[in-house]
Amino acid sequence: MKIIYCTIIIVLMFLIISCEKSDVKHNNITERNNDVAYLPEKDAEIQRENLEHKKKFATKRFPCDTLALIEFVLNKYPEGTYLVDFDKTLTYNIPRSAVIYYGSKYIFGIVAKSKPGERLIEVKNIVGYDQSFIDLDSTELGTAFFYLTLFECVDSTFKIIWETPVPSHGGFNNFKIRKWNYNNTDYIKVNFHYGRGIGNIDYNYFLVDGLTEEPHLLMTYEGINFKRKMANVNNDKYPDYYEFIYYDSGDKIVERDSVAFIWDVKNKVYVNTRNSKQTRQY
Repeated sequence: MKIIYCTIIIVLMFLIISCEKSDVKHNNITERNNDVAYLPEKDAEIQRENLEHKKKFATKRFPCDTLALIEFVLNKYPEGTYLVDFDKTLTYNIPRSAVIYYGSKYIFGIVAKSKPGERLIEVKNIVGYDQSFIDLDSTELGTAFFYLTLFECVDSTFKIIWETPVPSHGGFNNFKIRKWNYNNTDYIKVNFHYGRGIGNIDYNYFLVDGLTEEPHLLMTYEGINFKRKMANVNNDKYPDYYEFIYYDSGDKIVERDSVAFIWDVKNKVYVNTRNSKQTRQY
């Protein structure tokens, strides 16, 4: 008799657990089906509504302005693609789109694309210091792929001249046009926060072959115990860099040495001048 009772209890417990798991699974599916992040059409509708709202309050419009570029990205790019905002310098700043107008008809912009098959990204989840930890986040925030893009304004619309990947997934801060002192080559410095290393990373895109050709990428960075500094080592048109070596004794960090890396034009990699077997892609 006891065996029968035990069997009945075990069966009932199994049924209860199964029902609970089924309810949780059902609730998760329902929540996901109602989440805009999983509904590209709904997301695009909201983006267009926000854009129309911005248009109403725009005091000055001109051909190929920022609002027109936002609309171009919405219309021409895959679902889940957005023109990124600069990080806010103050808590209550109004976010500004990450665009730089260059001359009379060219525009640099930072575009982020969602990884196909995943949750759509949100700009607020990929911009700013806290978002530099996104690779450690256990929640499903989607995967962002950043691109530096050069647009040309042609007949009041946009033409994509080139787009090149920015190898980071979160923590975007800002980007600026700079000039390399060695030979006055223009380059675009795309800056990301790097919270894990208590520092920042710069992706420097050098216009070594002119504005309309895809740029050359050199990564530099600086943090509490790491640094890579731009340099001219072998007097060619490509920038080089020094990688600094630190000694960490536990109670202090001391810079001990540095090694130069130069660009190998043939193999398209940076090569350690002390150990040619050690190379870096950018």
